[in-house]
Amino acid sequence: MARITKRFVDATKPDPSGKDTIYWDETLRGFGLRVQGKGSRSYVVMYRTRDGRLRKLTIGTPGKLTPDEAREEARQRLADVERGGDPAGDRLTRRRAMTISELCDWYLQDIVGWVKPGTIRNDKSRIECHIKPLVGKLTVLNITMPDVVRMQADIAAGVTAKGKRKGRGGNARGGRGAAARTVSMFATILQRAKRNGLIKENVARDVQKYPTKRRTRFLSLEEIKTLGDAMRALEERDDNKTGIAAVRALLLTGCRRSEILSLPWAWIDARSHCFRFGDTKTGAQIRPIGRSALEYIASLKRYMECPWVFPADVGDGYFIGLPRVFARLCKRAGFTDVTLHTLRHTFASTAAGLGFSELTIAGLLGHSLSGITARYAHMPDSVLVIAADRVSERIAAALDGKIEGEVSHFPFSAISQGATL
Repeated sequence: MARITKRFVDATKPDPSGKDTIYWDETLRGFGLRVQGKGSRSYVVMYRTRDGRLRKLTIGTPGKLTPDEAREEARQRLADVERGGDPAGDRLTRRRAMTISELCDWYLQDIVGWVKPGTIRNDKSRIECHIKPLVGKLTVLNITMPDVVRMQADIAAGVTAKGKRKGRGGNARGGRGAAARTVSMFATILQRAKRNGLIKENVARDVQKYPTKRRTRFLSLEEIKTLGDAMRALEERDDNKTGIAAVRALLLTGCRRSEILSLPWAWIDARSHCFRFGDTKTGAQIRPIGRSALEYIASLKRYMECPWVFPADVGDGYFIGLPRVFARLCKRAGFTDVTLHTLRHTFASTAAGLGFSELTIAGLLGHSLSGITARYAHMPDSVLVIAADRVSERIAAALDGKIEGEVSHFPFSAISQGATL
């Protein structure tokens, strides 16, 4: 033990094993500094209630309290315990009376460092657009399963649909898919609160969610040719070339929209025929990329000191205006039922038409099926590289008007076992 001072706090380092460590103060029994495995620090006080329960209470962080201020706060809390109080129990009672809005705010803070920033953004969007407007004023003690069922029905009916939001992102349209995803996320929030002792029951866990319709639309080779014609027509009209290039890259690689748009030049390994993603939907990953795709991306203009392959029109970020560009392309091509995700299905369908196995297709798409991620952890498998070459070559030929034949329907059972395109 040592006296907790500013110098002591600054000198503490997280345990290499990732475990939490508590350093106890030698001048005040029960007062300590907790250092979490990820490096965050907080002042804590530990005590026993009169009925023998061991309690641990967080009283602040070094960024907001000095060691002396935290020690004095701990001294007051311990004095309350001597008088028969239970500060941690009182805080727990107050949290149990918090509103759903307050619980959601707590959840967004609690998951920082545990989940990806993109997931936090998506969760926050659903919370602000759907959960808070519909059930935010209810408390965690009085919300019921029927409340969650009504919330799902309202979202599906478009009650919370909104127009264009400021900043990045699009519209909140509602619908059955959005309703089902929101209820699933809400169940996750309540389950985390239950694990932390804030609630006793997860009322959203057993709510029957709307079934989501699996998308099976893909482009035939003839339709890919039509899309290629539309690209050239828009390019002649000086439409957004970055957006059109991103659409072509999506078709040639089979990547997800977010993976392509946020792709930095540093992640492209042309020698090994792969993208070395620092992060994807399934974590860090190596993705085999075909020669036609790599050659096309290498032909794109590279701006000095800009890390992104597809830079934003304004600012230092990456391009986000793809839906509008793609909508113009679809209008030009005469497509009414095609989305950006259809391009990923098209890549998979083209691979199936070339006779590649379901396991190979899953590897090309970057799915973390058993054995796939581990086998291709350092260098892309040669079989996948060959497959990626052939698929990208066929799609490139179709985009340029050179059609060899129709694409076979993609067997979507190839990525069952819970995986999604």
